[in-house]
Amino acid sequence: MTAEGPDSALTAWLATQQDAMLKVLEAMVNTDGGSYDKAGVDAVGAIVRDFLAEHGIPVEVVPGETYGDCLKARVEGGDALNSGNMKRSIVLMGHRDTVFPKGEPTRRPFRVENGIAYGPGVADMKAGLVMNMFILAAFKRFGGAPGPLLGLFTGDEEIGSPEGRKVIEATAREARVVFNSEPGRPNGGVVTGRKGGVFSIFDIEGKAAHSGGNFEAGISAIGELAAKITAIHALTDLKRGITLNVGLVSGGQSVNTVAPWAQGQIDLRYVEPADRDEIMGKIHEIIARSHVPGTRATLTIRGEFLPLTQTPAAAKLFGMYVDAAKESGLSVTGEFSGGCADSGFTAAVGAPTICAVGPVGGKAHSPEEYLEVGSLVPRAQAMARAILRLDRAGL
Repeated sequence: MTAEGPDSALTAWLATQQDAMLKVLEAMVNTDGGSYDKAGVDAVGAIVRDFLAEHGIPVEVVPGETYGDCLKARVEGGDALNSGNMKRSIVLMGHRDTVFPKGEPTRRPFRVENGIAYGPGVADMKAGLVMNMFILAAFKRFGGAPGPLLGLFTGDEEIGSPEGRKVIEATAREARVVFNSEPGRPNGGVVTGRKGGVFSIFDIEGKAAHSGGNFEAGISAIGELAAKITAIHALTDLKRGITLNVGLVSGGQSVNTVAPWAQGQIDLRYVEPADRDEIMGKIHEIIARSHVPGTRATLTIRGEFLPLTQTPAAAKLFGMYVDAAKESGLSVTGEFSGGCADSGFTAAVGAPTICAVGPVGGKAHSPEEYLEVGSLVPRAQAMARAILRLDRAGL
């Protein structure tokens, strides 16, 4: 093929695939897939595998013990004589799990109204998965990739990738670049930087006693919880981009019992990698200190994301993507997001990474989540063009 051949063939074929994309997206959205529903997440994975099999693309299944399996789809590309960077995988990444409870697709099934698609996970991030699947299929059909393509479909991102992280990091260490197809920003932008996050739980032990007849014998875990929440929230430093939120609390036995137990769940967000250890150290100090004498507390980290920081190579990848997007009629800007994503893991091990290159949507994690249907094809074309230009960009 000529230099222009793959570009025109790929983008022309993708231009005809919107209806097919919507059909696959509908099947995915209407399949339960909350992070803790392994069977549901794997059922979404079966849709991915079936589609790729139809296009002759092999898929390796990396089993998850508790959460959804990781799927690795490979499309060969590049010159077999090439070595070094040309042999490294061009990674298209996304997660299949959602934040919604079981039965949500039945309550809010996929629908399209006036060019806008709705349904649980429609933007975050099943549309991005569909886009990646069709890009893999396009390169399988027409060739032209400057190296091997690897589609990585994980199953537990929304809870910090407790099992998927090892697979993601191992994949990224061998990656040439990573495109993470989280939803494009509502203004069409992509994400070039993200905060890191740590999600933890602290459990407090007190002592039960009748709050009327034997009050003095009780030790209130809820009283201790209140003091710890105040101290944890005081660590917030907006100028540094550090926020702490105890977003869930529980505890107590009855209204007339001094509370024998209590629990709080902490969301920490930060920008600079060094801030993570500083703030976690202070949280550990707060948990270890008893404001109510006699209480004891423990802290457990349940999930964690690393920040996405823009390296010089990642900045070059972003600039090249912007140029490729222009030819799809898109004007793309880069944004910083307080939200976390698996792209932080890939960036942390040195893979040039760009995030939120998926179709445009918004209001994720809510009943109003939406996808701009008209963005499916142009965003797919933009990524295809960007992949074709990696050599030219020196990536």
